[in-house]
Amino acid sequence: MALHLQHLHHPYAAVYAVVKKIPRGKVATYGQIALLAGMPRAARQVGLALRIAPGSIKIPWHRVINAQGQISMRLHDWQSGGDDYQRVLLENEGIEFSAAGKINLKKFRWLPPPPPPPPSLEMPRS
Repeated sequence: MALHLQHLHHPYAAVYAVVKKIPRGKVATYGQIALLAGMPRAARQVGLALRIAPGSIKIPWHRVINAQGQISMRLHDWQSGGDDYQRVLLENEGIEFSAAGKINLKKFRWLPPPPPPPPSLEMPRS
């Protein structure tokens, strides 16, 4: 049974909720996810959150890359998926890599819509 994010009381639930929004064919950086999850300057925490995500949470972890447009190096084991596996998943979504192994962030970065403006605090005029 899949765990629904709205019922998750995991310390990184906000990270998982943001990552889940990244559409197919787009990527986001660790720092971008941290900012959107309300954890500015916590890019490494995003990496940790993705690494320890419960298996019952289905999130597109492979769409999160580093600020240089590259896949961050990690241990090559079956749990992490490995760098080659992440690249294959991204290429299957139409994301292109340069000869140097970089993704063009101007072309493939996910830019979520801006949040709505806060409600006006002005008092109605009589």
